Amino acid sequence: MMRIVLIVLSMFFISCGSSEPKIDSEKYEAAKESVGEQEKKNPVQFLSVSSTDKKNLIGQKVVKGTVTNKASVASYKDIEVKIGFYSKTGVLLEEVKETVYEVVAPNHSASFKTKNFAPKGTDEVKVVIVSAKVAD
Repeated sequence: MMRIVLIVLSMFFISCGSSEPKIDSEKYEAAKESVGEQEKKNPVQFLSVSSTDKKNLIGQKVVKGTVTNKASVASYKDIEVKIGFYSKTGVLLEEVKETVYEVVAPNHSASFKTKNFAPKGTDEVKVVIVSAKVAD
């Protein structure tokens, strides 16, 4: 009985030790390409923006922002952002478009700064990404 248990256990350990997971490089490359294609088709989905604003001495709104690329493969350039000036009640008073002329690599960021005379009654400034081009 003891011999049978030892034989079964040794066969179990031998079979467990010999199997190693192998990565299929062709499947990996295909998956990487499909991710890259998605990132190239929809750049806005893989970009985010954060910003702060303040008023300078001559009454301009100074907007400082950071555009972050959350993609894993694609780099983006010429990122167009829309800056909206809103009233206390949430009414859009004015919009301004600016372009960030930098190449932003995957998992990297680029900073921008702009100055605009905000319309009277501006209480809040919102920045959103409108479009971007895929960098070659």
